[in-house]
Amino acid sequence: MIQTLRLVTCLVMGLSSLAFADEPPSPKSPPPTLVARREDKSEKLPADLSGHNRVGKASFYAKKFAGQKMADGARMQPEGDNAASKTLPLGTTAKVTNVATGTSAVVKIEDRGPYVKDRIVDLSPSTAQKLGIDPKDGVAKVSVEPIALPLPPR
Repeated sequence: MIQTLRLVTCLVMGLSSLAFADEPPSPKSPPPTLVARREDKSEKLPADLSGHNRVGKASFYAKKFAGQKMADGARMQPEGDNAASKTLPLGTTAKVTNVATGTSAVVKIEDRGPYVKDRIVDLSPSTAQKLGIDPKDGVAKVSVEPIALPLPPR
């Protein structure tokens, strides 16, 4: 009898948790923490799930990173629309706009970085070219607007 009662309780609790699985996390819960790995140490960064625009400097991947594995396991494609962010979750789709020219491109966050002070995003060379970032300067002021954030892990 007690075993049957325990089984029924477990089933009810399990089903009730499934019923609420699609609800967003409580606004009081702290944001998840991503771990960005550097060659020399790990740096904990809060995940940016706010959906707010950020303005800062963008750079682009050097040629030596072509074909290298990114944080999500995919290979970096210089002609692709991939990007790196320290705080946006992997899988985020974002619109990046060159503040000086007004041109924009849609990218997918597939890697971590850039690990240079005051930079908020690393872009593929083709995306940087679309945005009109001068290869000699290598850096431009951009606005990053998240379009779609991936669902947080359960």
